[in-house]
Amino acid sequence: MTLRFLGTTSDGGDCPTLYEVEETGDIVVQGDKLTDPEHLAQLRDVKGSETFVVIPRELLTRFAPKE
Repeated sequence: MTLRFLGTTSDGGDCPTLYEVEETGDIVVQGDKLTDPEHLAQLRDVKGSETFVVIPRELLTRFAPKE
């Protein structure tokens, strides 16, 4: 799997960041893990292999692929 850097709104070189899986076009999101129990309780159909991250809306509007 090859990841292509799409963009970040971080000033310090850490998260949040978006990447594209070149072979599939899927998007990989890097961000701070969602840990608030109240928020986690509102999520649906969560598989044990899944995790959730919080990213700023600006990151998606600036760098998410449009197609």
